[in-house]
Amino acid sequence: MGEHGTGGTVHLLCLATSSGVPLFCRSSRGGVLTRQQLPFSVIGSLNGVHMFGQNLEVQLSSARTEDTTVVLLVGLEELTNIRNVERLKKELKASYCLIDSFLGDPALIGDLTQCVDCVIPPEGSLLQEALSGFSEATGTAFASLVVSGRVVAATEGWWRLGMPEAVLLPWLVGSLPQQAARDYPVYLPHGSPTVPHRLLTLTLLPGLELCLLCGPRPPLSQLDPQFLERWWQPLLDPLRACLTLGPRALPDGFPLHADILGLLLLNLELKRCLFTVHPLGNKEPSPEQRRRLLRNFYTLVTTMHFPPEPGPPDKEDAGHRTQLPRACYLVLGPGMGWQVVALQLGPRQLLLLLSSQSPTHGLRALATHTLHALTPFL
Repeated sequence: MGEHGTGGTVHLLCLATSSGVPLFCRSSRGGVLTRQQLPFSVIGSLNGVHMFGQNLEVQLSSARTEDTTVVLLVGLEELTNIRNVERLKKELKASYCLIDSFLGDPALIGDLTQCVDCVIPPEGSLLQEALSGFSEATGTAFASLVVSGRVVAATEGWWRLGMPEAVLLPWLVGSLPQQAARDYPVYLPHGSPTVPHRLLTLTLLPGLELCLLCGPRPPLSQLDPQFLERWWQPLLDPLRACLTLGPRALPDGFPLHADILGLLLLNLELKRCLFTVHPLGNKEPSPEQRRRLLRNFYTLVTTMHFPPEPGPPDKEDAGHRTQLPRACYLVLGPGMGWQVVALQLGPRQLLLLLSSQSPTHGLRALATHTLHALTPFL
């Protein structure tokens, strides 16, 4: 599987390594999906380079061949031991929505951070209690509430899922067309790459879905509307309050400084994150541009300044680690003036995109105050 860029267009191409037969090709330009396909000559050339490198035991730097992370909806055995190419191509179509959501302009950021995108519900304790009870009643330890691909609440079993499935499962749910109910076979790249589990999804309200990861039981027919109403009808108002959390991630009225245009909060121990570019109003830049700025800034600070994982320093490395920065900022421009600031405190990292009016000398204080305000929730 590889990416090939031409004139701002990104093509995601998946080939059968043994035969070079194209399994699928997805394309996007500027974050917008297109129907433009790679010419056969380009596909042949890419496969030729791959085969040449393979014979020399050299792997292309742009290729990703870690089998357990290639596709969520097709098992590892089917990908590594292709018996019927045409059948595999049909099975891969089930993953197109997920793949397309990565190629577009995602509103989520878990693909980059490897942390689960979450939201802060206004009455989280009530929803958590109901979800735990519902999970026990249905006989599965893995349950969550998901709005627009973000986790509202989840059981302890769900939070114990490994990476990358903890990120991919809610992302998958958010990428699929709306349906009242689904019974979806999924392979877990880390936990079960060869044996499928069942992902049951039930729409409680448009955009808000109840997700269960389970084995043969319970049957979908057991989760009838009357059964769901007994558990969730009393919580209709808290559930409705979650619908606006998709793009915003924070409840209405959450105290944020007026200069904040976007934020990314990560808890590296819990592997969860909070990402929004809709905190206040419709100021410039656009939401799409804000997302790009924060994604690029995250890549910069984690590559150059902040360690990738929290934890105490090794004795041999203690002298070096004490010199690592705990805050940094950039002023974007010329002609823009927007500012980005990053702060690390313990297992948490906070990145803010700020308007040009925010005074530079106050960036760290503003970031510290915001981090303290968000810490009880993540």
